[in-house]
Amino acid sequence: MKAPDINLSKSATMGDVARAAGVAPATVSRYLNNPEVVSPKTKAKIDKAIRAMNYVPHAAARTLASKKSRMIGAIFPSLDSNLFARALEVFQNQITKAGYTLVVASDNYDAEQEFKHVNQMVSHGVDALLLVGGTHDEAIYQLLQAKGIPYILTWTTVPREEHPCIGFNNQIAAANVANYLMDLGHKKFSMISACVNSNDRAFKRLQGVRNALAQRGLSMPDEYVIERPIGAEQGREAFRLLMSRPERPTAVICGSEPFAYGAIFESKYLGIEIPREVSVTGFDDMWLASLITPSLTTVRTPQQKMGLLAANYLIARLAGKEVALPSPMEVEIIVRESCAPPV
Repeated sequence: MKAPDINLSKSATMGDVARAAGVAPATVSRYLNNPEVVSPKTKAKIDKAIRAMNYVPHAAARTLASKKSRMIGAIFPSLDSNLFARALEVFQNQITKAGYTLVVASDNYDAEQEFKHVNQMVSHGVDALLLVGGTHDEAIYQLLQAKGIPYILTWTTVPREEHPCIGFNNQIAAANVANYLMDLGHKKFSMISACVNSNDRAFKRLQGVRNALAQRGLSMPDEYVIERPIGAEQGREAFRLLMSRPERPTAVICGSEPFAYGAIFESKYLGIEIPREVSVTGFDDMWLASLITPSLTTVRTPQQKMGLLAANYLIARLAGKEVALPSPMEVEIIVRESCAPPV
């Protein structure tokens, strides 16, 4: 079916849409700026008229009139895998229902780049902002507070009196993994971690593993901790290095799931059997975890719930409502085939 031609030289106006829908122009304006206050029947009529007339509201004019852009920003550390995709999709769906448009950017774990993205989004009038992690340039917080822009931190926990946050305790989650492996009998540990200097979640996960080991009188020497940018290839390389140590670890804890995929791929190349010779764990329970061979024992994090609650929090704040923040969310160890007691 051929798409209708759009005559850009003769643009429909809000008044045209109102007449076609049989409503007042003020009702069309309410629909565009605050759709949740318009009845479903009226929404359907206005939406039909908008589609029929190829009406596109003038964003700048709407922003001047309402002092709101109807845009919510989200800045993620990376968009090159599906690590954040589940949360992002739910977040977008929820804010779209409330009449907001998502503006998304990636900072590649670079604090300076993150500040630039925040500055740009604020200059373009975003109404609210989602950030990942608990460590950000203080100038970001100062800017958002000075402009009165609501924001939410995700994927971590911070003291509530400091910043609004919806997430889980990375330190406890990683400690749970270490305890699970120690319960299986493991004593020789290693870890493939994201770079801790630019990633507070990675730092807390490494800290959680070290603390759990220390509580049982064990330790993990520095040479058995390998930091790399997140990715399966980096996981392959790190696993190869760990397996070349004079004394091989019996357990490899991966602080991010792509590392674990890489470790499993490299184990096949090296002829090392998982889990008979070494156990491997992941973190996040991404789609491949249950499909790879052997299937991956991992930490299931509440990605979709974080996206939903973060969206609801920002929508409520933009509506002038006070909203209670949830307690830190629970995570779950999903036991599959990649772990076994050491031989």
